[in-house]
Amino acid sequence: MKDEVNAELNKDYRFPAEYEPHEGTLLVWPERPGSWGIDPSAAEICFAELIRRILPSEDVWLLVSGKGRERVGRFFDLPEDMQSSEAVEHSGHQLHICRMETDDSWARDIGPTFLVNADRSRRIAVNWSFNAWGGTFDGLYQDWAKDDAVAKQFAKLLGDPVLDAAPFVLEGGSIHSDGEGTLLVTEACLCSGGRNPGLSREEIQQRLKAFLNVEKVLWLPRGIYNDETNEHVDNVAAFVGPAEVVLAWTEDPSDPQYRLSCEDLEYLNSVTDAKGRKITVHKLPIPKTPVCYSEEEVAGYSFEPGEDEREEGERLAASYVNFYYTNGAILVPQFGGENTESDRQAVRILEGLSGGREVIPLPARTFLLGGGNIHCLTQQIPAVRREPVGS
Repeated sequence: MKDEVNAELNKDYRFPAEYEPHEGTLLVWPERPGSWGIDPSAAEICFAELIRRILPSEDVWLLVSGKGRERVGRFFDLPEDMQSSEAVEHSGHQLHICRMETDDSWARDIGPTFLVNADRSRRIAVNWSFNAWGGTFDGLYQDWAKDDAVAKQFAKLLGDPVLDAAPFVLEGGSIHSDGEGTLLVTEACLCSGGRNPGLSREEIQQRLKAFLNVEKVLWLPRGIYNDETNEHVDNVAAFVGPAEVVLAWTEDPSDPQYRLSCEDLEYLNSVTDAKGRKITVHKLPIPKTPVCYSEEEVAGYSFEPGEDEREEGERLAASYVNFYYTNGAILVPQFGGENTESDRQAVRILEGLSGGREVIPLPARTFLLGGGNIHCLTQQIPAVRREPVGS
């Protein structure tokens, strides 16, 4: 463990909550045929709408390949001579188009985790090792070198110093912060065999505390049933305020999620946060009808050798907890069809917890078909108070 690097770089920093002010949001344009299909048009439409919903309240940094740059131009008015890392104004904020090669589009997991100092005058980027959610043990694809390089490249683009946590393996979707020293994770994910098999839970916790400068780690036992990330926390639970958590829930004892959520609720009711406060839990029901791959949807993919494949009838890890805070809104997944009422219920619950933000429902089945959802696709860039040049 790089304790000496950590001591120098992040002793005065903290991991802010997602609902704190953002400078912007990082996304990656969809291209991988094994996630977004041979024809990515449907995914592109949904990504463009997601970007449009973020831009009214903050900037967006969009990573694109050479091919992707042309396709983004179908949705946004980009100058023909636009260079890499230039920006165009949209809805009062900047859409930054950044040329960068990736293996897939999960910005939450491949982008850096950002920390800010006490007065928010400085920001650093933590780089984790990324191995496609399990490496050769149970990873979802064989070649992840481009994704693993993104965090450092993007931090350099922003001009932020990097705290390099490699070779410690972690993804942004596996951690959730209250901004006040408490970290939420799942044991199912962080102790999975493909991430850091040589480390005990206590050793993993020590690294989390060191690199993120958090005081307490809350270890939920489980995540969402059949979540291919080994049950990331951002699909099952999220902070909506200090000592306040939403938890994916079902009242149906026959649903395989029931036991997992009950274990998590029992745990949350037994612990306190870093400030010694009991946790208030708000139940956020999962879709009443399981969301599964159709035969037509499965036929639309093209998988590379060694890539995790989809199957007709396979249950997807659908959860409304995979929402995303922007400066002005909460973007909530919606699955439609038989789950229309479940969709509306999720919006109503989150409206009661929004803290004044607008709650915006977004069609998200297409995101889910790729393997994740709105929160998985986004990574917040915390706002900092920039000092004037020459000061």
